[in-house]
Amino acid sequence: MKINIYYGGRGLLDDPTLYVVNKMQEVLTELRVEVERYNIYEHKNSITTLPQTIKDADGIILAATVEWLGIGGYMQQFLDACWLYGDKEKIAQTYMQPIVMSTTCGEREGELTLSNAWEILGGLPCSGLRGYVDDLAAFEMNHDYTLIIEKKAENLYRTISKKTKSLPSSSQAVTRTVLRTQQLELTPQESEQLSKYVADDVYVKKQKEDIEELASMFKNMLGQANVDDEAAYIGELEAHFVPQEDFAATYLFMIDGKKKPLTVQVNGEELNCFYGQNGTIDVYTKLTMDVMNSIVKGRMTFQRAFMTGEMTAKGNFKTLRMLDRIFIFES
Repeated sequence: MKINIYYGGRGLLDDPTLYVVNKMQEVLTELRVEVERYNIYEHKNSITTLPQTIKDADGIILAATVEWLGIGGYMQQFLDACWLYGDKEKIAQTYMQPIVMSTTCGEREGELTLSNAWEILGGLPCSGLRGYVDDLAAFEMNHDYTLIIEKKAENLYRTISKKTKSLPSSSQAVTRTVLRTQQLELTPQESEQLSKYVADDVYVKKQKEDIEELASMFKNMLGQANVDDEAAYIGELEAHFVPQEDFAATYLFMIDGKKKPLTVQVNGEELNCFYGQNGTIDVYTKLTMDVMNSIVKGRMTFQRAFMTGEMTAKGNFKTLRMLDRIFIFES
């Protein structure tokens, strides 16, 4: 059995949550449980990749400290990353025990926040631990408090080992019917790879620069009515077009070296390709002629070009992924 602990505090010496977490880790280790600890503040530049560490855990502990209001920014960022980039299938099988200690007030609300968040993610929340600590020394010396903490660790062990079931909750129903990350309909593997790119500051900066460059180019093109008589890539796209029933979208390819962008309009079995811009665009892309040549020759797919950063894109991710279904190039 393996349990991961995610500590969302600031790592201060007088943080009561650290004492609770250390005590629970001791108990779990005595029960021969493999325990791995993640101090989120130490991973603040790569929080988006932390949800991938849940994959090899049977259960997790989310530990936070209420210093003035709520569970704190680090824990909130981690939960956001779980929602955007986490493997929902794995989360649905993972037990979570919330631990919230307070030096002011609001520990009850903090524990409820963590439990609700994990339920909405589709996970399995367990009975948590919360408390208010005014004097840390007195808290650590209190034998009764220590027994309570140890008992909670033992309960978590039993819950996971017995795979305790619980009744369905309304939060899970809301997740299925209302709360969906429509803008990122990716597979778990694509989400994991995308989370690594998001955590890369250099990559994110380059993406922003590319988007700004695209926006500047589009502004310069507004009002231009001259017809571009180039036909590069149009023949290849028409020859390898595979119609998709009830699918309609408009793509715009900004290819380096071309005066005007290549617009591709798809509407069921109809395909219209031309150089220029007309109407609403669903997906904007930017790539070099070498990358475009590799795609039409079947050496690379649109999705691979996007995931490796050789093609930048802005718009609906699901529509972007359809490119490899409506245009099938074979080497």
